[in-house]
Order: sequence, then structure tokens, then C-alpha cells
Amino acid sequence: MDSEKILSKVPAVTLGFWIIKILATTLGETGGDTVTMTWLGETTAHPNPNGYLIGTGIFLSALVVLVGAQIAAKKFYPLLYWATIIASTTAGTTMADFADRSLGIGYTGGTSVLLACVLACLAAWYWSEGTVSVNTVDTPKVEAFYWVTITFSQTLGTALGDWMADDAGVGFGGGALVFGAALVIIAALYYWTNFSRVLHFWAAFILTRPLGATVGDFLDKPVDDGGLNLSRPMASAVLAVVILALVLILPQRAGSHSGGNMDTA
Repeated sequence: MDSEKILSKVPAVTLGFWIIKILATTLGETGGDTVTMTWLGETTAHPNPNGYLIGTGIFLSALVVLVGAQIAAKKFYPLLYWATIIASTTAGTTMADFADRSLGIGYTGGTSVLLACVLACLAAWYWSEGTVSVNTVDTPKVEAFYWVTITFSQTLGTALGDWMADDAGVGFGGGALVFGAALVIIAALYYWTNFSRVLHFWAAFILTRPLGATVGDFLDKPVDDGGLNLSRPMASAVLAVVILALVLILPQRAGSHSGGNMDTA
């Protein structure tokens, strides 16, 4: 059984995966802000009541189409996968901003609700399949669990990043350092302990989102708010080009598992 490998429809988790993931989450923040703030004019000083709602509708529509294409695909396609990840992280940005600001539940409320959603998704996935390992994403049912969990985790990351930067008072740069340090600790635990690799993955996956969110905010928010006030569309375009280049240059292969050798935690 160990020699019978079943190809997953998501990439193998490598250093290149994490580099692209962090860049994609940063693009999600700057891209979401480009639509809701720069193009639709949704700002604190000049609020557009429908800005975050319209942005959410745009990116959720794109996400649904791409997830459908991902599930329909017969094998792992790197460009399709990363386009779907970018759609999920951009939709996560606008959904979190809509919940935190337009619905008025604040960063603490949004973070708490979204954390509960992520945990509920993982619990339902584990109850159904006996594992939440991404190396088993090879059927439509498991893919549905995967993408729902991914989308909630991306949304949680935006709310958590905003909470750290604003409510916790550490600013965007400080938030990036905090989340970066947390990821270093997770990496150290991964290499130097025997703790569940699956839980390590999800902890790292969730924390890369607020890291990207705080870096994205640091790049495009006004100087008075602790940002660099760079052009959101330009920052988004540069990030998109870099991600595309890395996807094409870095080795991209599907993850795999064998029936006799799988971490099911």
C-alpha cells in the first residue's frame, strides 16, 4: 500500500509553497483594499455604505467560479490553484472588513466569530473523513471542506491582523513582527518535535494570513495610520507579477499520500 501513491489536487507543502502563500495573502489585502477603498471609495473619512458589500460580492463570485473549476479539474494545476488561493484571500479581506466595519461588530467580535467558524469547519471535516490532512484532498467532498476552511481562515486572518494592529496597538509593522515570530516558533516546533504535522500546517496556514494582512496594510495605509501610503493598485500589480513568476519558476508538484503512511490528526 505504501507504494500506491494517490495524487492530491493541492501542492506539496514546501518552502516555495509558504513563500507564495505569504505573497498571496499580502496581495489579498492590497487587492481587496484597491477595490473597496481606492475604486469604490470606502474609507473611514468618506464611507461608502456599499463599498465592502460590493467588493465582497465581486470577489466571492470569482472565488465560487474558481473553486468550481478546481473541483472539476482532474489533477493539480498550479496556476488554477494559486488563482483560487488569491481569490479566497481577497474575498477574505473584503468579508472581514464588511463584518468588522459595516456590520459594526469590531475586530474582536469578527475575530472571535471567524475563529469559531474555522474550528467548526475543521471539526466537521475531521468528523466526516477522520483526518484534516491536506494530502488527502483528492475528492470533491474533501475539496469542498478544504476550500470552505481555507476561505474562513483567510477571513479570520484579516480580522486578526487588524485586531493586532489597531486594538492591540502594536501597529502594522509590529503586527507583522509578531506574526512572523509566531511562524518561526511553529517552524521550530515542526522540525524539532514530533507534534502533529497536520496541526502544524493549519496553525502556519492561518497565521500566514494575518502576516500578509499586516504587511499589506503597512504598504498601502496612510502614513498617519502607520503605513507607507504606497499605491494600492501598483503594489497589487507588483505582487501579482512576482507570484506569477514564482509559480512558473519554482517546482510545483501535487502532494501525495499512501494508505499506510498518513498523519490523521
